[in-house]
Amino acid sequence: MSQASENTYVFDVTTANFEDAVIKASLTTPILVDFWASWCEPCKALSPLLDKLAAEYNGAFALAKVDVDAEQQIAAMFGIRSIPTVMLVKDGQVLDGFAGALPEGQLREFLGRHLQPFDAEEGEALEPPAAEVEAETPEAAINRLQQAIAAEPDAAGLKLDLAVALMTAGRTEAAAAELDALPANLSVDPRAVRLRSELELSKALAGAPSAAELRARVQANPADAEARDQLGVRLLLEGDPAAGMDQWLELLKTQRDWNDGAAKKRLLAAFTTLNDAELVGRYRRKMASLLF
Repeated sequence: MSQASENTYVFDVTTANFEDAVIKASLTTPILVDFWASWCEPCKALSPLLDKLAAEYNGAFALAKVDVDAEQQIAAMFGIRSIPTVMLVKDGQVLDGFAGALPEGQLREFLGRHLQPFDAEEGEALEPPAAEVEAETPEAAINRLQQAIAAEPDAAGLKLDLAVALMTAGRTEAAAAELDALPANLSVDPRAVRLRSELELSKALAGAPSAAELRARVQANPADAEARDQLGVRLLLEGDPAAGMDQWLELLKTQRDWNDGAAKKRLLAAFTTLNDAELVGRYRRKMASLLF
């Protein structure tokens, strides 16, 4: 059953149109993706509120509905674990999100962090965007956040910000410790998901040989799954993500179950961390063609 309303800014999404309607469209207009199912009672409570806000925002974002029962492939690509789950996609990447049926006030707060409604007549934001601030260094951000947390020790959002800042500064162990200490309700925050993927990829390189040595091992023995996996991580993190993901596609094709399905997990982690919408979309389709 379709969940899309007559609202101009609300539409159903399928595997066939996902790339164009969500990933590519988000390069010009933010897309709010609502993952739902017909049997989900909280989804029925959330849906009309999202429709209402989509109309109110007048094109500042579009609302894409994904039936997780009918479109399991899309749900799997996004790692959906519970519904309703809502994700905001902008410039081809997940910018933010939440799980559960939030009340209208919290929905407005969520949208207000990223969007402003368009004026119905002028087609422009009703409020000007916040003034740009001078970029701070990772260490300055860490110091600022630590001071803010000292003043507000129960502010979990600040602790997630600190974990991200620590990772940006290359302090992976400290970032992992902060991430592990976060409350469960922040586990689906897109920033936490992305940080966890970055940490997992970085951890995979602990003690790993150089890219040249790994290439030699793969050439000598194409079935050396460990070398192929580590080569994929090295290539991804060292600036050649397409070549890295090709290694995992090969594993997915020839040794899908190796290391508890590590190839699929690596690809999903890569999709989360990359900022290239076209590249991610292309490799999502390649992965899907091997899985389904």
